Amino acid sequence: MKALILVGGFGTRLRPLTLSRPKPLVEFGNKPIVLHQVEALAAAGVKHVVLAVSYRAEQLQKEMEVQADRLKIKITISLEEEPMGTAGPLAVAKSILAADNEPFFVLNSDITCNYPFQEMIAFHKSHGKEGTIVVTKVEEPSKYGVVVYNENTGQIARFVEKPQVFVSNRINAGMYIFSPSIINRIPLRPTSIEKEVFPHMAADGNLFAYNLDGFWMDIGQPKDYLIGMCMFLASLKDRFPERLSESLVGNVLVDPSAKIGSNCRIGPDVVIGPNVVIDDGVRISRCTLLGGAHIKSHAWLKSCIVGWQSTVGQWTRPRCVVETLTWFQPRS
Repeated sequence: MKALILVGGFGTRLRPLTLSRPKPLVEFGNKPIVLHQVEALAAAGVKHVVLAVSYRAEQLQKEMEVQADRLKIKITISLEEEPMGTAGPLAVAKSILAADNEPFFVLNSDITCNYPFQEMIAFHKSHGKEGTIVVTKVEEPSKYGVVVYNENTGQIARFVEKPQVFVSNRINAGMYIFSPSIINRIPLRPTSIEKEVFPHMAADGNLFAYNLDGFWMDIGQPKDYLIGMCMFLASLKDRFPERLSESLVGNVLVDPSAKIGSNCRIGPDVVIGPNVVIDDGVRISRCTLLGGAHIKSHAWLKSCIVGWQSTVGQWTRPRCVVETLTWFQPRS
């Protein structure tokens, strides 16, 4: 099987982190965002992953070559000369995706969840139509475009943008599986799959919804990155508790190379990256510390993302809120 991951955006919502590297290579849970997806795809039997890219392609290709060798899969960079939207990249990669009659995955790169790829394959084959969309439940559907579908069969009837009366509480989760014939619907130009392709597929009876169990989050902006981090850590506790630190408070993921001083209170919900140094007396909760960060003694951090090779000064009390990306300048 094959998969295409939409990684072409400029990552403006995660700046300044994305000023120095492409968003797919920003770490989430001590692993590049896109690598979570690539590993899950490889575990589901995908042998060829296409990354649809329009920004910093060289940097991404260099990293993905290493991962392709490790996972024993093929990873191809599909370079867009202009941003092609969410459907256009399928047309650009037509020669790869339509090379055989097998269905293929399409993913938005900002999504974190327990990727249900095996279940998606089985569901898609069971209905035999052109497309499957993964949908997830939200508490306030009026903020989203919702998917209206038959809960018994999964067949999608229509899409409703920001409904003011209740019609559904399921939204598009940004994960799809398609039969190659979908590419015949997509022109070779910037195209929205949500607005220009899906409504026609639904009208033809060719689009079905697979309901996602468990957590889901689009982590493409700082406040949602931190919410997704908490969800991810809770999922690790349920599925792989041995990966979390047993000596700290709550769900905390610590790279083995990190150094933590005495009389610290770390947690709950903290990710500590490689070569991070935390001095004595530090308090940290609901934060990600990226590689090489140094938190000096008696600093107190909450709801922060601390950048690579950055320093938080002694006795610092940044007034962080989840709507704000807290960024500390790298050490000179």
